[in-house]
Amino acid sequence: MKIAVIQGPNLNMLGVREQQVYGPMKLEQIHAQMKDFAGQNKLEIEFFQSNLEGEIVDKIQECYGEVDGIIINAAAYTHSSIAIRDAITAVSIPTIEVHISNINRREEFRKENMIAPVCTSSIVGFGPFGYHLAMVGMLQIMSELKAARDMQEQSTQIEK
Repeated sequence: MKIAVIQGPNLNMLGVREQQVYGPMKLEQIHAQMKDFAGQNKLEIEFFQSNLEGEIVDKIQECYGEVDGIIINAAAYTHSSIAIRDAITAVSIPTIEVHISNINRREEFRKENMIAPVCTSSIVGFGPFGYHLAMVGMLQIMSELKAARDMQEQSTQIEK
């Protein structure tokens, strides 16, 4: 199973920017923890970060047929990007949205979430630990999808 982790604008500045909101961990540290978890669970994982909306859309599209799940923190684009929303919808890959801060307890404009309705799940407000929760959630989703496929195959074989 392969997971793509897609990080949006300004997340490359974690550990520097607004530590009272996002904490002291750097993006590289978060990715290192995710990579360790992936290794322990026999998962492939790839990381991508961009400050550019179009590059994020391109990356989501590149995931089609290549990955089994997406973990995305669209950051500020969460509140404005119909393009990212449409890309998630287009690829039909299980997608978990992560936000380090609780966007529902912040400024009013952050309460508008364009991508949550097309994601499989959302994890907000757990700090960097939210990425770990997303990995666990993705394992569960993949397990459930595999069980459903296995049942479908068994059903098809019985019909024959």
